[in-house]
Amino acid sequence: MTTQPTRVERRAGQRFSFALPVSLRECESGRECMGFTLDVSSRGLFLSTEGSLREGAEVELMFSMPSEITLGESMTVRARGKVLRVTRPGDGLGVLPVNTAHQKIGVAIRLLSYEYLPDAPQASAAFYRISELHRHTSDEQPSLTH
Repeated sequence: MTTQPTRVERRAGQRFSFALPVSLRECESGRECMGFTLDVSSRGLFLSTEGSLREGAEVELMFSMPSEITLGESMTVRARGKVLRVTRPGDGLGVLPVNTAHQKIGVAIRLLSYEYLPDAPQASAAFYRISELHRHTSDEQPSLTH
């Protein structure tokens, strides 16, 4: 008689299963892609995307944190994280379907920092790209003369 090995939960934070739209930008290359979370916690998230991300890459993310997690209003979150693991369809982990029209990958990201943007438009209603946060016009530059 064989017994199944006991799995030990290593995550410190509670995970919430939500399919939230996420905008991602790889910090080094500047490549951008979209994805959807599969689960979210205070320390990280797991998402699916058609983007090409690699383990160890630092990424910026934008998504709307639902009221079920914030225990208040839904709020837009801007975060910086590090890709811990990339799961490809058919790798035996059973996380993503193998026969999809577009090959999505699963990406585990540890959040390094994040901030709530309570005055920002809701991600689901007016989802804007992270690159818009980095665009500066000459009118926005601080002036040395008054």
